[in-house]
Formats: sequence, structure tokens, C-alpha cells
Amino acid sequence: MPRIKVKRTSTVTDMTAMCDVASLLLTFFILTATARQPEPLAVSTPSSTYEFKVPAENNAILTIGQGKVFFEVAGNKVRARTLELMGEQYSVKFTPDEIQRFSVISTFGVPFANLKGFIAMGGSDRMKPGVQTGIPTDSTDNQLNSWVLNARKATKEINNQDMRLSIKGDAKEEYPVVKKVVDVLQKQGVNKFLLVTNSEAKKK
Repeated sequence: MPRIKVKRTSTVTDMTAMCDVASLLLTFFILTATARQPEPLAVSTPSSTYEFKVPAENNAILTIGQGKVFFEVAGNKVRARTLELMGEQYSVKFTPDEIQRFSVISTFGVPFANLKGFIAMGGSDRMKPGVQTGIPTDSTDNQLNSWVLNARKATKEINNQDMRLSIKGDAKEEYPVVKKVVDVLQKQGVNKFLLVTNSEAKKK
């Protein structure tokens, strides 16, 4: 008997559904991603041959330059809780909208009395010269100490981990300003922190 020939069908796969899913995922990531905001003060960090990556989570960066100190805390939830704790300490009530807006501000440097106005500004207005005058570090009004302390509390509450601290100072910054920041950390019993530097090739 002759063999029955089976009709061959096309092996082309319809990719329409996969393309739709890929487009939806791409749109979702674009809409939910938070862009890295520019720093209010560009500093030229000193060079070093030691390489260690600054942690992306449970980390706070103290930026020092031109005699000013700026503060950055990793994590939107930690930033929001830190603001709530600062409000409790200074008896200032923040609205849910203000807390949400502050949670997406990465680096800032303004006195607490100017914070509400700073939060209400647009992103471009916050970066204008003279707006961010730095966080006060005077002995009579050491607001930096309060920010660091409350950020550490918020990190412990939310992530159940200790917050790591990094100091990012300009290479030409004078020692007294840096010492004030180190004194704030040591006052809270923080004797271990990172110094942010530029990588430099090791000399042979």
C-alpha cells in the first residue's frame, strides 16, 4: 500500500501576544521608574586606590562642599518616615502630599524652617542658586544631628537594619566643616562610616 503523505503545516509562530506583553511591561517600568535627580552641589571628591562600592540600600550620604552640608537617605519609605519623625520633634505637621513629595527628593540642604516651602517648589526651582543653603550644624541649632538620628530610627523601623553612613566631601573642603559632621556621627556612637572617593590606579 502506498504511504499516506501528511500535509506539512507552516512552523511560523504568531508573536503578537508576546510583543503586546513586552510593550506593556516596558510601559509599566517607564511610568513607575524614578529618575536620578541632580545633586544640588557638585563636589570633586579626593582620589583613592581603595575600592568599595557604596551600598544602595539602608545608606545615607552626607555631602560637604563650600561650607554647606547636604543629606541624602536611600529609600522613599525611609525618607517619608524620617520627615514624620522630624515633624514630631519640631512640632510641625506635614500633610500626606508634603510627605509624598519629600519622599522622592533624594538630596537636600535647607534649614528645617524653610522645609515646607522647599517641598512645595518644583524640581528646577529647588536647584536654583541660593535656595539650598545647607543644613545647620551650629552647636546651638544642630539640625544635622536631628536628621541623622531620625533617619537612623526610620531605617530601623522600616528595614529592621542599622543605617550605614557615607561622607562625600569636596577635596578642597576645609577641615572644620568635615569635623563638625564627624562629631555629629560620633556623638551618636557612629564610629564606622564610609568616605566617598574617586578611584585611582594603584602605583607600581
